Amino acid sequence: MARMHTRRRGSSGSDKPVADEAPEWSDVDAEDIEARVVELAEQGKDPSQIGLSLRDEGVKGVPVPDVKLATGKKVTTILEENDASPELPEDLRNLMERAVRLREHMEENQQDKSNRRALQNTESKIRRLVSYYRGDKLDDDFTYNYDVAVELLEK
Repeated sequence: MARMHTRRRGSSGSDKPVADEAPEWSDVDAEDIEARVVELAEQGKDPSQIGLSLRDEGVKGVPVPDVKLATGKKVTTILEENDASPELPEDLRNLMERAVRLREHMEENQQDKSNRRALQNTESKIRRLVSYYRGDKLDDDFTYNYDVAVELLEK
């Protein structure tokens, strides 16, 4: 499949191994995993960072290779059930942070054409994601602009 903002094709990557159940060496209880997920979220970690720390550190010293296989739920689902989900979806938040950094860079370097194009592409992706999340995870009247992004990221 082609990339979004270029004419080139994307690079192929490896696929996740097909597995129906958690490996037998990782026999952590599902309630312990859920409690650890909520604990990590309260420390301010994003869902992807939670998955990495569960993979690396584990629960009670036992690594958890895949939260969904071990508990039957995704990390974001666990966070939503325990009212610990972030205000903004993680992918949208990361794009907004990038757009704010690029905008600040553009204020200092007006002649930087390549980063101006990168800012346009990033804001295009943000608008596309906002229309995807609108009504579900965002308000119906939410629209993206720089000031709104700065205000949301300061919280």
